[in-house]
Amino acid sequence: MTDVSLAGPVPVLQEDGIAFRDRNRNGRLDPFEDHRLPVEERVADLLGRMTVEEKAGLMFHQGIGVGEEGELVEELGPFAGATTSDLVCERLLTHLNVYFTPEPRLLAEWHNRLQRLAEQTRLAIPVTVSSDPRHGFTANPATSWAGGHFSLWPEPLGLAATRDPDLVEEFADVARQEYIAVGIRVALHPSADLATEPRWARIAGTFGENAEIASQLVAAYIRGFQGESLGPQSVACMTKHFPGGGPQRDGEDPHFPYGREQVYPGGNFDYHLRPFEAALAAGTAQVMPYYGMPVGTPYEEVGFGFNRSVITALLRERYGFDGVVCTDWGLLNDTHIAGTIWPARAWGVEHLSVEERMLKSLDAGVDQFGGEACPDVLVGLVDSGRVPESRLDVSARRLLRDKFRLGLFDDPYVDPAAAAEIVGQSSFRAKGAAAQRRSLVLLKDGMLPLQGRPRLYLEGVDPRAARGDAEVVERPEDADVAIVRLQTPYEPRDELFLEQFFHAGRLDFDAPELERLLALLTAVPTIVEITIDRGAVIPELAERAAAVIVGFGASDGAVLDLVFGRVGPTGRLPLELPSSMEAVERQAPDLPHDSDDPVFPFGAGI
Repeated sequence: MTDVSLAGPVPVLQEDGIAFRDRNRNGRLDPFEDHRLPVEERVADLLGRMTVEEKAGLMFHQGIGVGEEGELVEELGPFAGATTSDLVCERLLTHLNVYFTPEPRLLAEWHNRLQRLAEQTRLAIPVTVSSDPRHGFTANPATSWAGGHFSLWPEPLGLAATRDPDLVEEFADVARQEYIAVGIRVALHPSADLATEPRWARIAGTFGENAEIASQLVAAYIRGFQGESLGPQSVACMTKHFPGGGPQRDGEDPHFPYGREQVYPGGNFDYHLRPFEAALAAGTAQVMPYYGMPVGTPYEEVGFGFNRSVITALLRERYGFDGVVCTDWGLLNDTHIAGTIWPARAWGVEHLSVEERMLKSLDAGVDQFGGEACPDVLVGLVDSGRVPESRLDVSARRLLRDKFRLGLFDDPYVDPAAAAEIVGQSSFRAKGAAAQRRSLVLLKDGMLPLQGRPRLYLEGVDPRAARGDAEVVERPEDADVAIVRLQTPYEPRDELFLEQFFHAGRLDFDAPELERLLALLTAVPTIVEITIDRGAVIPELAERAAAVIVGFGASDGAVLDLVFGRVGPTGRLPLELPSSMEAVERQAPDLPHDSDDPVFPFGAGI
């Protein structure tokens, strides 16, 4: 050992011309600091040095805010129940899920400040930053973030419409590069769920309702993010929501008490496992169980995050998975946000205390509690003898292993200037734009492609996007053609926190809106494009429209390119569009494409 210099709080040791971070500041190179050693040896060394409090801190994965200028958030607010310093330096959390983000350079600077803060702790364990999806059009604080500064792609449901594993892997590789540039190293995705219940609010994040296609695309997604094995250039995937969200009773989502039950009247539980089998074969680093509780199956009727028969017997023992299992967010404690209370999603164990819920989840086989920041409760369970420290070692070993494999102990920092260049670069945006066009599904061609320079009446389309192709008019009666962009109908709800962001309930337009639309379609030949996030019921529109296009997150320019023939239609429906709400109610939530006489069946596309 010849030289000791400082790089922030952690000294850098030089040995044989190689630099090492002296994370515990003892002036010598310890095995966990030596990147030449096997990961398992480094994990074992570090684990032997950790206190119960440090091990417990690893086992919580909490949300974190970012200051508008990239500063650490050190004030409490509506969405910040703890300061950054409290989470990292007092509670010793080392996994944080980033929410709202500024521009890439500032996000990268924030990430570096966060790592420097973590280096002030006793062992300077680096922070693993995670994120929900950030490359689509959907904005729901509980599930995903709209593209913003990142390249913009169709939702996963749109990628499924292309049926192209190579395109999905290309998307994931682009997203991987953008994530790494700003310090995001765990993707809280993909969703390997199947969209077998057309009313479910989270269908847009899936690869559709066919298990074979979803399996191929989930595997490609993981390869693009992780590579052939997890390493310093990987983003670890947390595949969700094991053993498969989708078969929700009445299509309701288990973020809310009325949606807690998952049902399998078609006896098709194993069908929903197939995409997860593909994810495990592709090497997914981590897995997230869903909130829902199975009803009418051989499994215990408690939420999957508390379910030993699912996590240990099925995932660990049957499939041999030894990676990290992290619960979905907020299973233990009620959440107090912006003056409202969001009850813990402790379905089937609502009567248990926080300590008892934690015990049950640990016994089920969970390694980490998502959306929670109460390591003191876990430490108390160890101190009281209710949880042996050896149980913490089991989970801490898995969590540390991923940190080492990702290279975070050796160099957790990112280059803000490079982040500004990489994230949203023109080549990435061009690839996303091309994917948007490939995902569009033409279901009725009618008068397409449009010729000449028609007079266009527009609804839901920015007139500026169309002025290069047509004369835009203000009234339908003055138009040769109308183009109307619609969203899948849903029932607005806002009684519970975040409920407004979940499109749920009926799939058909209400009578006044349907009457208005049909009058327009009668008055002028109309091209209808509907963005699908669930299985829309549109028989009347399909019959009367001159042309019908389905999208899954696409710009106005992408739709107009198809309308005017600059690109050809290539997408195919990744789910069926039912003929009526009665047909929706008769279909089985766990069976794929089984509604009566759908208007457009699974796989339709001209």
